[in-house]
Amino acid sequence: MAIKENQDTQNNNEFSEEQIDKKLLSEISDYDGIRNGAYNIRKNGQGVERKITENINIVTKEDKPGIDIYVKENTKFEFVHIPVIITESGLNDVVYNDFHIGKNANVIIVAGCGIHNDHHADSQHDGIHRFFLEEGAKVKYIEKHYGEGNGDGKRILNPVTEVYLKSGSTLEMESSQIKGVDSTIRETKGVLEDNTNFIVTEKIMTHGVQKAETIFDVQLNGENASTHVTSRSVATDESYQHFKSKIYGNTKCFAHSECDAIIKDNAKVKATPEITANNVEANLIHEAAIGKIAGEQLVKLMTLGLSEKEAEEQIINGFLR
Repeated sequence: MAIKENQDTQNNNEFSEEQIDKKLLSEISDYDGIRNGAYNIRKNGQGVERKITENINIVTKEDKPGIDIYVKENTKFEFVHIPVIITESGLNDVVYNDFHIGKNANVIIVAGCGIHNDHHADSQHDGIHRFFLEEGAKVKYIEKHYGEGNGDGKRILNPVTEVYLKSGSTLEMESSQIKGVDSTIRETKGVLEDNTNFIVTEKIMTHGVQKAETIFDVQLNGENASTHVTSRSVATDESYQHFKSKIYGNTKCFAHSECDAIIKDNAKVKATPEITANNVEANLIHEAAIGKIAGEQLVKLMTLGLSEKEAEEQIINGFLR
C-alpha cells in the first residue's frame, strides 16, 4: 500500500485508492505523511507496513490474526500507532492485538479503524485489544472509529478492549466514534489491582438509523483502585443508543461513572447503570442525564447571528469536545 504524498488524481468524482487510504488514516490517526515511533498498519485483513524501535517490538501472532506489542520497562513517552483501514466491501475482519507494557513505562498508543464502503455488501471490523500493564506503567490509549462511502452496504465496528492493571499502573482511554458507523457494539472490561487508575472518556454521535451499544464492566479488586468513566453522546434522526455500565467495588476503592446524552428528532437513548459494592469501603457513584438541547442555549447563540441549525451544531460540537 502506498501512503505517500501524490497529486490530485480525482476523476469523475471518484478518489483513487491511495487518496482513500490517506483520508481514512488521517481521520483515525491524524496521519499527515509522517509517523513517529513504532507502527503497524493493517488494510483489508492484512498487515501492510510496520516499524519497530529500540524499545518497542511488534510481533505477528502465529495462532490467530493479530499482533503482540512489547514495550520495554522504563520506556518514556514513545508512540505506537496501529490503525486499521478497510476498503473492501463484504469483508469481515477480526484481529487480536495484545499490548505488554513493561514496568514504569509511559507510552501513547493510537489505534482505530476506518471503513470506506462504496458497494452493497456489509464491511465489518472486530478488534479485540488486551492491555497488560506491569507495575507503575502508564498508557494513554486513543481509539477512533470512522465510516464513509456511497454504497448501501453497512459499516460495522465492534471493538473489545480488555485492561489488566498491576499495582500502581494507570491507563487513560479516549474513545470516539466520529461518524458513518452504521452499527457498533463497544465492550470495555477492566480488572484493577492495588493503587491503579482506569480513566475512560467516550464520545459517540449517531444519525439516520444507526445503532450504538456501549458496555463497561470494571472489577475493582485492589485496595485504592479507582475508575472514572465518562460517556458523552448525541443521537439524532431515528438512531438508537444504549449505554450499559457495571462496576464492582470489591475492596476499598472509588468509582465514578457518568453518562450524558443529547437526543434529537426521533432518536432513542437508554442508560442502564449498575454499581455493586461488595465491601463497606467501596465508594461508587453513577450519574446519568438524557435530554434535548436547552432552548435558552439556542436563543443565546441565535441572538449572536447564528441560524437555529448553526446554533445546534455549535452546542453539539462543544458538548462532544
